[in-house]
Amino acid sequence: MKFWLNLAALAVLSGAAWAGDVPAPFGPPQTNWASPVGGGEWGSSAGIERGPKGEIWAIGRCGANSCDGSDLAPIHLLDLKTGKPIRSIGAGLFVFPHGLFVDRDGNVWVTDGAKSKDGTKGFQVIKLSPDGKVLMRLGVAGVSGADETHFQSPTDVVVASNGAIFVADGHGPSPVIPEANVGRIMKFDRHGKFLKQWGTKGAGEGQFNNPHALALDKRGHLFVADRGNARIQIFEEDGSFVAQWKQLGRPSGFYIDRRAYSDGRDTIYAIDADSTEQTNPGFRKGVYIGSVTTGELKGFVPDEQAGEGVVVAPDGNMYGAVNVAPRGITKYPKH
Repeated sequence: MKFWLNLAALAVLSGAAWAGDVPAPFGPPQTNWASPVGGGEWGSSAGIERGPKGEIWAIGRCGANSCDGSDLAPIHLLDLKTGKPIRSIGAGLFVFPHGLFVDRDGNVWVTDGAKSKDGTKGFQVIKLSPDGKVLMRLGVAGVSGADETHFQSPTDVVVASNGAIFVADGHGPSPVIPEANVGRIMKFDRHGKFLKQWGTKGAGEGQFNNPHALALDKRGHLFVADRGNARIQIFEEDGSFVAQWKQLGRPSGFYIDRRAYSDGRDTIYAIDADSTEQTNPGFRKGVYIGSVTTGELKGFVPDEQAGEGVVVAPDGNMYGAVNVAPRGITKYPKH
């Protein structure tokens, strides 16, 4: 832990000057790589994930930035050869599908961050089977709240190997999401029973400002993209604080690859859609690639149109989920 904290402190001083000294293991971004069956717009996306068999799922917000009133399915299983969906699920279930996770059984978890105009949908976490059957709902449809049974605006979800469910809550502001007054991580058991929560809105240790994405490493550490504070916070599964990192940009999304990297350590990919001299001085937009164990920066892929989700597929290419124009899915070819 001490090594991690010292490295984070060093990163505050050196900033993204490191990014010019590390390799870019992927080629220039190819925007608008994926397209819906039948043509048309892909729609905004903040989520792209890899399943247990290497399958890649991605969100496309119904050809727009919202699925409210649409009969299109927003959750897509992608064909990596064509960029087209093999299967699409979730039609009529979501308003603002945001966070995405695929569990060890191939089930697809989605967070819905906004409320429908008629007040009947949104502010939930929904678990779907691979063919689109609803298996579980957390939260109350269309009702925002900051207690144990409601979400204010859930941004992401991840499920541990023991079945524990973690949800990040507190998005905002955006055109469809009001300013959130919470910043918290909620933990549920495998059946959806609330267990605990931690965090408040703020910039201190264990506080959050738009906790935007979650990931778990093989040791059970929970990584939180504390986007508004331009850092990653790391916790034990019981909520105990482990470390904070500021050397991997202002992350909106993560992918942790548990295969050995060149130095024998696991790898974290942190996508930064927001760093500017105003929001995070010294850093650039793109994907920061580092060691999960130490946080040491190993690679950087610049992209001024970087999105909010990232994954590395079995074909070795990296893919990003883009929320603003040119919205959709970006492909980063492996070198």
